[in-house]
Amino acid sequence: MVDTAPAASAEERDAWLALVLAGGAIASRQMLLTLHGSAAAALSAGPAAWLAAGCDDAQRAALAQPPSGPLRHARRWLEAAGHHFIGWDHPAYPPLLRESPQPPLALFVAGEPALLAHPGVAIVGSRRPSAGGRDHAGVFAEALAQAGLAVVSGLAAGIDAAAHEAALGHAAGLTLAILGTGPDVPYPARHAALQARMAREGAVASEYPPGTPARAGQFPSRNRIVAGLTLGTLVVEAAHRSGALITARLAGEAGREVFAIPGSIHNPMARGCHRLIRDGATLVESADDVLAVLGPLAASRIAPLRGTPAAPIEVAGRDTGRPPLPANPDYQRLWQALGHDPIPMDSLVQRTGLTAAALSSMLLAMELEGRVVVRHGRYMRYP
Repeated sequence: MVDTAPAASAEERDAWLALVLAGGAIASRQMLLTLHGSAAAALSAGPAAWLAAGCDDAQRAALAQPPSGPLRHARRWLEAAGHHFIGWDHPAYPPLLRESPQPPLALFVAGEPALLAHPGVAIVGSRRPSAGGRDHAGVFAEALAQAGLAVVSGLAAGIDAAAHEAALGHAAGLTLAILGTGPDVPYPARHAALQARMAREGAVASEYPPGTPARAGQFPSRNRIVAGLTLGTLVVEAAHRSGALITARLAGEAGREVFAIPGSIHNPMARGCHRLIRDGATLVESADDVLAVLGPLAASRIAPLRGTPAAPIEVAGRDTGRPPLPANPDYQRLWQALGHDPIPMDSLVQRTGLTAAALSSMLLAMELEGRVVVRHGRYMRYP
């Protein structure tokens, strides 16, 4: 499924893919889109317009003659059920990511694209954690997922995988992986089954086209999306030189919260966390410490849709009192569309006529009120 527009033409789809496959600096391609209004118009504007927008020699050559093999591969991937493309100009592009310093031009998504707009927390750390660190990742991820936040990480070995698995293990858990490869390339390869499960029950996203193999420089770039997509980043365990510290730094640069779990002074995997705490990260000992900070931020993301002041997420459990359903007709339509059997986001979009991004925020509000339950990415009225 291609999500470049409500009724995207094959020409617009291929133009978008050509822009992505051109690679290089994102700013110049964003400028092309801004100046010309659509991917097809940007592609047909020609070499002089590409140069004026700041495209370099390699980008102009790729736009003039898009690589046919990768283009065919991307087309085939997008034709499969559950596969989506969200371009910079699409209404479903995650608002929080758009506000980050270096947002990607587009995202390829396998699974539920609305998860990208759901308030979330990044959980990152060592690829070779201690047994205690792995346990901490699972405990925090499960508790944060139970509280209604999406757990976001990079599907790497160690802490990332432990966080994803714990979120998937909770009945209402939501989890999203951001890859440093194409959306169809598991890395490490032994995570192929976990990645497939996440695409079924959550979402997997990448800025890299299908078929893109693992390359060292792509993973730090992936980390900026993990940091920019979430309200805060929790570092569970990290050595002095660690990709998790890059994610934490990028989160701080994006104005997001940074949390770190302290450890033994004898554990080399705790030294990165201690360094973060010395530099101003919030020391946390339980998921409640994270929720105390992120709860109000999550509520503030959904308050504009309700038209009411934001109410904080309950730290020690959800409020059981249910406020009246808002008079907003969109909420009324959504409530009528929900039943007592779990249904996927695609069905709610069809029944209500609302965008997945809007529905995601509304559903989070209703979930926090105890009105809606989420089971493996499907929604139902609370019994």
